[in-house]
Amino acid sequence: MNPLSSHPPRTPRTSIVSNRSHVCGTEVYDPKADAEEKSQEIEVEDPEEEDEMSRSAKSRVRREDVWRELLKSSNGRDKAFKLMQYSLKMYLLFHLAITSSPAFRGQKRPPWEAELLQRLTSAIAGFSLTRKCLILFNWLPPLTSILAQHSSDPYATSKGKQKPLLHTFLHAPPPVLLEFVNGLADDAATFSKLGLIGKRTGERAARLADWCWFASTLVNLVENSVERSVILDLQHQVENRLYTESMGGATANSNPTASKLDERELVRLQRQDYWIQITRLKLIMDLVFVSYDVFRLKRAKSQVQTIAGLASAALSTAKLYDRHKNLLSKSHTH
Repeated sequence: MNPLSSHPPRTPRTSIVSNRSHVCGTEVYDPKADAEEKSQEIEVEDPEEEDEMSRSAKSRVRREDVWRELLKSSNGRDKAFKLMQYSLKMYLLFHLAITSSPAFRGQKRPPWEAELLQRLTSAIAGFSLTRKCLILFNWLPPLTSILAQHSSDPYATSKGKQKPLLHTFLHAPPPVLLEFVNGLADDAATFSKLGLIGKRTGERAARLADWCWFASTLVNLVENSVERSVILDLQHQVENRLYTESMGGATANSNPTASKLDERELVRLQRQDYWIQITRLKLIMDLVFVSYDVFRLKRAKSQVQTIAGLASAALSTAKLYDRHKNLLSKSHTH
């Protein structure tokens, strides 16, 4: 059996619910947080002074503190284990390629090499099962959202009658309902790995989870493209204002404070666009990975999934690291 062919757990998908309610979710920036930040910027009398304070606060944040905060959450630990898991798989992939090359094919291997490969293979399987357990009960956030919608139904408050819960589930937003089914299927597949559910049921649940992951990744890619188009439009508007101000020169009607605020807004939009592109690249890696399982592709499966998995792990960890660093820098400014 090829040790590289073990089916690893997926990273928790971008949640339509949890992105807006969890500090350490997969989205890097929250629209509400951006709106609050923008309103705070308008109240600032000296933008240069605040920029200096922000840079000073970021310089005081240590890497150890960021990793400590990151590893406090199950999502952060999942990212760390995913990096280690796919780094080991990449090492085994290179080792297999080198040892099977004509230059090393006939050479006798040292006795400790077989034991090392066995240990690494066991570690990869352990990381995989650990990550599966870390993302258990991922269906709770979408369930909470659906139940909140059910309890706040305007029809029930006006007529005094409650609609059936099944009606609310069927009329829930498709991404939320998809995430709910995905979480249940993931849990069933994990319980099968733990021996609590039969193997055949676990395989069917894993198959359903793969299809849900594939569909939710496509939905997230569409949302990512729409969000980026909005950000680029806002960026274009700010650039036009700055260009008009610069061409007009310093006059009695010019507003230096507004120009400073526009410059800061442009930097913020550019940074947000950068992380949106990082998110898109991560989603593409996830789509490549899950496509091999959904369509049961065999050609270069181990190599492609290992590279895609490692790239996805690095990108998602970078996003989460940046989010925790920003949170710590904000805490230092207060």
